[in-house]
Amino acid sequence: MRLTVHGQEAYAYTGGKPFNPALPCVVFIHGAVNDHSVWTLLARWFAHHGRSVLAVDLPGHKRSAGPALKTVEAMADWLLALLDAAGVQRAALAGHSMGSLVVLEAAAKAPDRVTHLAMLGTCVPMPVPQALLDLSLTDVSAAIDRVVSFSFSTLAAKPSYPGPGVWLRGAARSLMHQVMAAQGNAQLFHTDFSACNAYSTGLAAAERVRGPSALVLGQFDQMTLPRAAAEIGQRLRATTHTVPAGHFLMQESPDPVLHALRDLLR
Repeated sequence: MRLTVHGQEAYAYTGGKPFNPALPCVVFIHGAVNDHSVWTLLARWFAHHGRSVLAVDLPGHKRSAGPALKTVEAMADWLLALLDAAGVQRAALAGHSMGSLVVLEAAAKAPDRVTHLAMLGTCVPMPVPQALLDLSLTDVSAAIDRVVSFSFSTLAAKPSYPGPGVWLRGAARSLMHQVMAAQGNAQLFHTDFSACNAYSTGLAAAERVRGPSALVLGQFDQMTLPRAAAEIGQRLRATTHTVPAGHFLMQESPDPVLHALRDLLR
């Protein structure tokens, strides 16, 4: 599905169903140097079980026109404008990693429009080592390799997703390179991770969120340590689900993640 947001084309995957704004809506926001495809299984499940779905590409990522936005606050404004463009008055928001900060900020900016909030692979604040930011400017392939190496808890995919013989680490690395190449932005990694690092008002934003919230955390996450999410969970009065996975928990533990989101939206 293609929309016009702030005068530029934006893409949203609708889970294999025509988008119907009259249905309860779930919006999925990807993490740094990713795109809508990380949500494919979850988007399809909800789209085929009575909800409308928008799994978006953020500006400057894959199919949504750039430039990439440099702050979490700007991404949240864009997300709310996307809801307007899609004719959606109220929606549940789910975000992974950088996307979790975006949905938190959007829920704080427009609490009456957000029915539920799900933050996956999250912590607030979300500091990024300066060494990684510096490396991304001199050798982005090495920076991608470093992130991927810390984002999975095992070397092999679970049998449930996406199937035998699939190399999750290789797929994650390939996706990040594809997202960067799609619009020729060699600094996209640095832009995204700098936005995470700079976002400093998340705990205050949580005080303005009204709807039910859930945290879905990877037990073995080395990128956003589960213990670092304790304060945001308290501020949101969120239900916390811990799943057997690393940072890319939608790929490693798709069924437990689905169950956590179903519990929130039930």
